[in-house]
Amino acid sequence: MIIAIVGPTGIGKSKLALKIAKEVKGEIVNCDAFQIYKKMDIGTAKPSLEERREVPHHLFDYVEPTTSFSVFDYQVTLRNKIEELQKRNVPIILVGGTGLYLKASLYDFSLNEEKEKISLSMYDAYTNEELHKELEKLDFEESKKIHMNNRKRVLRAIEICLTHNEKKSEMIAKQEHKLLYDVTFIGLTKNRDELYEGINKRVDIMFEMGLMKEVEYLLSKYDDNLRSFQAIGYKEIIEGKKNNLSEEEIKELIKRNSRRYAKRQYTYFENQLDVNWFDNIDSAFEYAVKVLNK
Repeated sequence: MIIAIVGPTGIGKSKLALKIAKEVKGEIVNCDAFQIYKKMDIGTAKPSLEERREVPHHLFDYVEPTTSFSVFDYQVTLRNKIEELQKRNVPIILVGGTGLYLKASLYDFSLNEEKEKISLSMYDAYTNEELHKELEKLDFEESKKIHMNNRKRVLRAIEICLTHNEKKSEMIAKQEHKLLYDVTFIGLTKNRDELYEGINKRVDIMFEMGLMKEVEYLLSKYDDNLRSFQAIGYKEIIEGKKNNLSEEEIKELIKRNSRRYAKRQYTYFENQLDVNWFDNIDSAFEYAVKVLNK
């Protein structure tokens, strides 16, 4: 049996995972796209080293920030890790807020290995409208799902077509959307005001812990255009420093983007996964232990 703990950023997923793992002698596996990177600790809100010593944690600090770790890479890695833990008959607790990584790994998604990245520089001068029309030519079905102004997603859909010589819509249509494992999804939720207040406080704590210094250290070692630096907290500081924003202005940007991200996470989990939602950790804990002890 696998328990997958989901929910928006800053709601207490890691705390719940640790509590369950200690109770059932389970092991925790990371399902966050950025906690997988080494040296990125404060901004990704990784479990502390002390917490990671209490029970085994997997796929945290797994690759260097210079590594472009794709959904395909994560899918292969997580499936291998699940197989390893199942052979030892260990209760598995997956925890993280990256819904796409979770669904691609636990369901019958058949992804292709990323080939050598192609350059999309030919589209730099395209307006959003022109870019969207280009996607319509390559993959009309996918273009209907993506708003013209969501330039990043439009470019990604174009990149998939050009890299794999296959439409993203066709790749998705091949999937039967069946779970490959015996998984119970447990989601943590709060009312919006309480959640947003918690997110704001967590950002304040990150700054008190030295988030600015963490990012400055990383920038002294690595280029600022790494995929890993697209994580919320890192990208705002990098762009803020380029645009001479104050620390307070950067902090407010991080809070705003974190709140927006939490809203997107809720939407994804509610629409894509069969989640059992709980508004407090104790109830979620009791339910998880009951499921694992069956």
